[in-house]
Amino acid sequence: MNASSRHTAARPAPARGRGAGSAAANDQAAEADRLVSLLTPVVTAMGMDLEGVRIISAGRRRLLRVVVDADGGVSLDDIALVSRELSAELDAAGAMGEAPYTLEVSSPGVDRPLTEPRHWRRAVGRLVTVSVNSAPAGAVEGRITTASVHGVTLESGGERREFGYAELGPGRIILEFGRLSDLPDTDGADPGEGAAEDEPDGH
Repeated sequence: MNASSRHTAARPAPARGRGAGSAAANDQAAEADRLVSLLTPVVTAMGMDLEGVRIISAGRRRLLRVVVDADGGVSLDDIALVSRELSAELDAAGAMGEAPYTLEVSSPGVDRPLTEPRHWRRAVGRLVTVSVNSAPAGAVEGRITTASVHGVTLESGGERREFGYAELGPGRIILEFGRLSDLPDTDGADPGEGAAEDEPDGH
């Protein structure tokens, strides 16, 4: 299971008008962008990457989902520490307003698309499928052998093929249950499990 932690901020919920719910929904993308700007320096200072932020409203309470990752994965202890630091930053900045909210920090699941060079680098050794502009069938399935800032090398059909990132669409990891014991131990962040519930938006 991917590492995750929750923190609930207990604040009194103010009264809200009838149109507040839809207005808040329309503003969530902009609010998520503001939170990315606020939280990215905190996560970066801890040697990690902020992979996603999503705000989900449920009545008067909101759920803030934050996804973080790092080379070698993140442990449950890492998640707990990040959760405390982010909670302190959010409260100090008053970023979530006065309404109660729950902060959920987790690591990415294997269903997270590979869209950045760091995603591919951290998936070296994994079997993936990816759409390729130059491929006759439109997609290639292979194992990632190397990944650099310029592109990746996939072992497919007994041969190794190099692709630049401009040629590739989002990659998808193929889960191999028989190989889970061969994967690196990330101290609690099991790469064989996907993120629970909704997939966080990438920002």
